[in-house]
This record gives sequence, structure tokens and C-alpha cells, in this order.
Amino acid sequence: MRRAYQTDLSDAEWACIEPHLPTPRAPGRPRVHTLREILNAIFYIVRSGCAWRLLPHDFPPWKTIHHYFRTWRIDGTWEKMHAALRERVRVRLWAEILSPLPAS
Repeated sequence: MRRAYQTDLSDAEWACIEPHLPTPRAPGRPRVHTLREILNAIFYIVRSGCAWRLLPHDFPPWKTIHHYFRTWRIDGTWEKMHAALRERVRVRLWAEILSPLPAS
């Protein structure tokens, strides 16, 4: 068990993001690290601005994190995830705009 960082995903955030992550297409070697830990490490790097090689040792290896980050950039996973989350926010905001104001 590792210590929690401020950049770690909450359970609610993970529930929103998880469905948009790619699933393995073929049977193969099982993952050693969870996708949630990989995303936590990516968000740590993005927020802290540290170099890949300076990632704290309680995260998965930096080469693994960089591999997933690069693969998802190339295959469009980041763009798809961003578009889906943006749409979710817009739907919520639109629902708030259309909801009747409470009587005062």
C-alpha cells in the first residue's frame, strides 16, 4: 500500500474515467499494475512537472507509465476521454440551466 498523493483519482473520478480506457484486445500477459495506478502516476507527473525518471518509487516504473501515456496519445485515447468528459460536463451544466429556480 502506498501513501496517497493529492493528484490521485477519487473513487468517483475513477468511475467516470474507467469506461473510456481501452480494454486488451487479445489474451496475453496479465497486467502487473492497475490502470488506476498508471493514471495516478501520469496525473502526478502532469501536476508536479517532474521528469519521467524522477517519478517517486512508490508508483509503477516510469518506463511503464511513459509507455501507456505515449500509446494512449498515439491511439487517441486521451482525446476520446477528454471529449466524453467534456460532454458529461456540458450535459450537467445544461440540466442546471434548465432546472426551475427555487421559489423564494
